[in-house]
Amino acid sequence: MNAVIDLLKSHRSIRQFTDQPVEQTTVETLVEAGQAAATSSFIQACTVIQVSNPNTREKLAACAGGQPYVAAAPVFLVFCADMKRHQLTCDMHDAQMQSGFTEQFITASLDTALFSQNLVVAAESLGLGTVYIGGLRNKIAEVADLLQLPDMVYPVFGLCLGYPAQDPEVKPRLPVNVVLKQDVYDDEADRGLITDYDAHVRDYYKTRTGGTKDMSWSEQISGMLVKESRPHMLPFLQERGFLLK
Repeated sequence: MNAVIDLLKSHRSIRQFTDQPVEQTTVETLVEAGQAAATSSFIQACTVIQVSNPNTREKLAACAGGQPYVAAAPVFLVFCADMKRHQLTCDMHDAQMQSGFTEQFITASLDTALFSQNLVVAAESLGLGTVYIGGLRNKIAEVADLLQLPDMVYPVFGLCLGYPAQDPEVKPRLPVNVVLKQDVYDDEADRGLITDYDAHVRDYYKTRTGGTKDMSWSEQISGMLVKESRPHMLPFLQERGFLLK
C-alpha cells in the first residue's frame, strides 16, 4: 500500500551479518527513533545497553544458549525495563516512591517493547538486519550481573544488528481473521483457519531447511507450551523489586 507498510510486511530475522561496521552515529540515530515510540504516561522506562566488549559478548552468547550471532554481530544491544531512574526523580523531589506494583512492571516492559520495535523498523529502513534475543532470559541473573544492573532494572531481551549476509524468506503469519475480531472474542472459525495456516508453515519450514524440518505452527506451539517456561523469572523479578504487589 505504501513503502512503510511494505517494509513492515517484509520483516525477517537476520542471523548472519557482513563485516561492514555500523557507524556509531547510526546506532545513536536508531536509539533516538526508539525514543520516539509511545510511552505510557511519559515514563520513558527503557534503557539500552550497547555491549561492545568481546569477552562480555561471548558470555552473553553462552547465557542465550550458545547463539553465535550474539558474539559476532557488528552491534549488540540489550533492552532493559528501567524503573530505577524513576526512583531518582522521586529522590530529586523528596517524594516517597511507591514501587513493586504489577502495573509498573507491565508499563515498563511495554515501553521497552515499543521502543525496540521502533528501533528495528528504523534499522530495516536503512538496510540493516536484526534478530531479537529472548534467550538472554535463560540465565537472566547472570546477564544482570554481567551488565551490572541495579534493582528495578531487568534485561527484557537483546538485539543483534548489522548488514545482512543472508536473504531468508518472510515467515508466514496467522491469517488476519484469526487475530482481528469484531466487537467480541469469537474463535469459532479459528480451528479451521489454523489448520490451513499449518500447511503454509509446514511448506515454509521445508523450503527454508531443505526438507529437514517438517512441522506445523500448531505442532510447534503445542510442543513448546507443554514445557515449563523459565520458572526462574518470577523469583528473579521479585528479588529485583518487580511484581511485589
